[in-house]
Amino acid sequence: MNNQQYTKVWDPFIRFFHWTLVIAFVLAYFTEDDFMTLHTWAGYTVLGLLVARIVWGLIGSRHARFSDFVFSPSTIIAYLKDTLYLRAKRYLGHNPAGGAMVLLMILSLLITSLSGLVVYAVEDGAGPLANWVTQVGHDEAEIFEEVHEFFANLSVLLVLLHIAGVLVESMVHRENLVRTMINGKKRLSNDKITKE
Repeated sequence: MNNQQYTKVWDPFIRFFHWTLVIAFVLAYFTEDDFMTLHTWAGYTVLGLLVARIVWGLIGSRHARFSDFVFSPSTIIAYLKDTLYLRAKRYLGHNPAGGAMVLLMILSLLITSLSGLVVYAVEDGAGPLANWVTQVGHDEAEIFEEVHEFFANLSVLLVLLHIAGVLVESMVHRENLVRTMINGKKRLSNDKITKE
């Protein structure tokens, strides 16, 4: 019988955001040339989710707020060193590396989305920026396309690092963080937990 006590950490919006972003990004990434309409709408979804997440990071629940998981570079580096030695402290919300990853992914996906809007406006004369970027020439459009592709690929790398971090953290602290992002709950324990 499991006598563990659990507490709610991730609110419904964070869980919805996380899994919807996964689906939208995967769709956008794999539908670039052959299914442009699906690619475009998946991109709009990613951008809308990011804007909502930024707002929620300012006004949302405790562990969703940026103030709960933005750490100094020295704290992030110390946490990563402790993780290498499998002695990192457990956090109820995002740990310092996870918090940094959230910020990096938001930034990378924002640049991907915004550069995609410019490319869409220039190449297809469509989208919300179509009337504003009429003066962008072919060379500039190619630059935006390169930026779009670079940051899309960087986002994939960040996702892979995020997954690796989740697996390591799950192993070190013996908890299923994927399940936590589904049900929103983390176990309380007698271990030292930082930023409860």
